[in-house]
Amino acid sequence: MTISMYEASVPVFSARLKALSNVLAAAEQNALDRKIDPQVFLTARLAPDMFALTRQVQIATDHAKGAPSRLAGREVPKYEDNEASFADLEARIAKTVAHLATFSAADIDGSDDKMIELKLGGREITLGGMQYLLHVAMPNFYFHLTTAYDILRHNGVPLGKATFLGSR
Repeated sequence: MTISMYEASVPVFSARLKALSNVLAAAEQNALDRKIDPQVFLTARLAPDMFALTRQVQIATDHAKGAPSRLAGREVPKYEDNEASFADLEARIAKTVAHLATFSAADIDGSDDKMIELKLGGREITLGGMQYLLHVAMPNFYFHLTTAYDILRHNGVPLGKATFLGSR
């Protein structure tokens, strides 16, 4: 049995982004409840050499929109990376989920061996579609998604695993 490249990508990205939207909504409400300037959360980071929350969300959405686009042979949508509020981040997530909804299994299935060319760390690499999805796009997506969650938990936002997974 072969893996469906569509099922391994689009529905996963969509579900996790919807959960991230819930995480951000909980953080925004928590900032309001605790009378904390939302910028405290938006600019928070886990370590000085790590990106802040806003950039974590931007990069997660970049991987979510980029992977299916590349696998389907479409142009990757470019976003300005100018989000400055929770509402802006929510809009970016919604735009990405809407983009994901434009793909069908027919667009992506069979891209297992499609050669994907990328620039990573200043160098160009070429990977097969499945290798790209499973060893580059998904790990990076989950890293930034989890880091966004961890930044908010570290700052006292009462989130749990169920919220991260999207089950509440």
